[in-house]
Amino acid sequence: MADPAEAMAGLSNFDPIHIECDVEDLRINGALPRELNGSLIRNGPNPQFDTPGAHWFVGDGMLHAFTLAEGRASYRNRWVRTPKFLAEHDAGRAIFSGFGGRRLPDAPPSPVTDTGVANTNIVWHAGRLLALEEAHLPTEIDRRTLATLGYQDFGGGLPGAFTAHPKVDPVTGEMIFFGYNASGPFSAGMTCGTLDAAGIVTRLDRFDAPYASMVHDFIVTERHILFPILPLTGSMERARTGRPAYAWEPEKGSHIGVMRRGGAASDMVWFRGEAVYVFHVMNAWEEGDLIIADVMQTEEAPLFPHADGSPPDPAKARARLCRWTFDMSGRTDRFDSRYLDDLDGEFPRIDDRRAGLAHRHGWIACANPAFERIGMFGAIAHFDRLAGRRTVHVLPVGDATSEPVFVPRGPDAAEGDGWLLAVVWRAAENRSDLAVFEATDISAGPIATVELGHRVPFGFHGNWVPAT
Repeated sequence: MADPAEAMAGLSNFDPIHIECDVEDLRINGALPRELNGSLIRNGPNPQFDTPGAHWFVGDGMLHAFTLAEGRASYRNRWVRTPKFLAEHDAGRAIFSGFGGRRLPDAPPSPVTDTGVANTNIVWHAGRLLALEEAHLPTEIDRRTLATLGYQDFGGGLPGAFTAHPKVDPVTGEMIFFGYNASGPFSAGMTCGTLDAAGIVTRLDRFDAPYASMVHDFIVTERHILFPILPLTGSMERARTGRPAYAWEPEKGSHIGVMRRGGAASDMVWFRGEAVYVFHVMNAWEEGDLIIADVMQTEEAPLFPHADGSPPDPAKARARLCRWTFDMSGRTDRFDSRYLDDLDGEFPRIDDRRAGLAHRHGWIACANPAFERIGMFGAIAHFDRLAGRRTVHVLPVGDATSEPVFVPRGPDAAEGDGWLLAVVWRAAENRSDLAVFEATDISAGPIATVELGHRVPFGFHGNWVPAT
């Protein structure tokens, strides 16, 4: 048998695929639970055209849907047909590259200036399937066909930029969202608002952050909203002069704005801390005067250079599960930061029915200590917060997992009672599987795998959309 490390030499699951297809009756190893009826839909960058030197974050969005029904499985994938995608398709080549809508020097004339790629997340809310990225309005998608229906502004209620990580309150059904660069590209202006369960914008606030930052995720609890302004900064001056539009400036420090969900942005309280970065939040909750947030923290931002152009330090750019604590009694304006685990990982998830409330179970994609490549996760970890226990499922050497997604066994099932779904790249075969685990027993391995004949490139986020 070939050595897995040798088999994957020269292969990269970061590379795009150039097919759209529908595949019925996929081969299944093991038995899919018949109660799993719905679709796991994943989103990620899949550039239509090669653009040398383009950042991974700016590739055209492609959706991958694994649909499960009565123990059977099918697959469909489609590009999100944004204005940028359509303009470049018609031109037969790339027109834009980089952040802020930068046009390629030799690009043909085009009336299109919208460079949205809708490549980061896919969520279901108020009867609509929405492809998200953090610089543009949500793009509505046909749930059955994955066809692009166009931007959705919910009756004109959305102002523009919309986060890729909105939070849905499991009690009220409200979706809380924010946007950065709200006063223009690389600006400190921000918005925050609420979509109710029917898709009506019921609140919209504007405020200025301490500086222009890439604010990928935010924090919502039962009574508060927190905005992490961390020193991965945006600069129009850098962008105009060909330098990195986003770069690490640790001297600016970390600032976390805390606003009451029923209060005004003008009453926001700001906490300060050392320079760190967080792409993703696992969850947050309240205990008396304390707000507690579990996040994946790095000591400096990965994937982006320092402001002087030097690369990030790999040892400082790895993310580990960390707990932030905020004392709302007014005794201090500093927040406490404490690592909970030394495992290198990303893409934290919980049982979303506990979003904003104290949770017990959490999962991340994490490093395989036996064989690791930058940007790849060869294992999945389960954290039982109450038991203080961590368990890990390690994939075959060279294989890599996407973000794990929890699906409850039923609407009234206990927290964590259900399945964990993850798309796994099989390096030796250069294709992907959908792996299904018992969510609190991942160390036992998958109870079923769904085989796909081609690979699903590394992407960002996905969610489960029930059949009904």
